Amino acid sequence: MVDVSERQEVETLEGDEEELEVGRHADVGRQLVQTRIAELRKDRDAVTVGPDVSVSRVIAVMLQKKVSAVMVVERRKPRRLIGIFTERDFVSRALTTRGLARMPVRKVMTKDPEALRAKDSVAYAVNKMSVSRFRHVPVVDESGVPKGMVSARDVIDFICELCPEELLNLPPEPWNALPRQREGA
Repeated sequence: MVDVSERQEVETLEGDEEELEVGRHADVGRQLVQTRIAELRKDRDAVTVGPDVSVSRVIAVMLQKKVSAVMVVERRKPRRLIGIFTERDFVSRALTTRGLARMPVRKVMTKDPEALRAKDSVAYAVNKMSVSRFRHVPVVDESGVPKGMVSARDVIDFICELCPEELLNLPPEPWNALPRQREGA
């Protein structure tokens, strides 16, 4: 046993001066509540199509814009959100339908999707994605006009920004992160 009074003081090494901070923000939950959706997606515009655009044309737009969901808007101004068409809609509804290439997207879109506003917190997006099993949530203004879309990828990227050391510096194989138990000990 070591007598506490006889312990030597531990030398402070360079870089160990302060207490370890977990990521930029120790309280990820608080950041999810305080950060607005508008802060997640500053660089991308809403990708929209009209209800009479063919499914094949919508797929072409999705490929061109490199998105996995588009918002379907009214034909006339103010072009409010009336639906959403996602990869999941394509696989579950459109692929099984005859005449897919010429079919208007309104026949296979998800009608009247839930939406959020840019001023809503990221926590609301996470809630909708978790509870309703969405991967995309449209973002609209007060008139219901699309302004963007928040995706599960946006949320994951945001969480990685909050905790970069913990999430981005992992060993290449998950099993290397776990201590191995000795057999027979």
